[in-house]
Amino acid sequence: ITVILAAVIAAFVFGMAGSIETTKFVAATAQLQEGNVVVTYQGGADNKDVEWLKIFVNNGTNTVTKYVYCEKSNNQTVIGNTQPTTELSENPPEVGVKFSTPAVIGKTLVTVTAHFKDGKEQVILDKNF
Repeated sequence: ITVILAAVIAAFVFGMAGSIETTKFVAATAQLQEGNVVVTYQGGADNKDVEWLKIFVNNGTNTVTKYVYCEKSNNQTVIGNTQPTTELSENPPEVGVKFSTPAVIGKTLVTVTAHFKDGKEQVILDKNF
């Protein structure tokens, strides 16, 4: 016990533990509906720190990448094809925003990445169908 305690204390003293990053708490879900995969942003405790989401879907024959951010057009969140810029709204993507695209069972991969205001990114969904 003394050796383990000494090692932990030494790690903090010499800065070895300084590179440990905390996990942000936001989530997305994906499910199949009538031949499509539907991705839904669920939000979470760190939702206020999310700048935008990247939704990547590869169904074996077609790859779709969409960016979701809180830019309003006729009171709806815009889901665009282009990389978000610094001109975006300060608000995070809306909880409940959905994206749908065709799925091929056994060949579809869905990955959702959240980009945070501190410049970090985190995969919040990685699922195969």
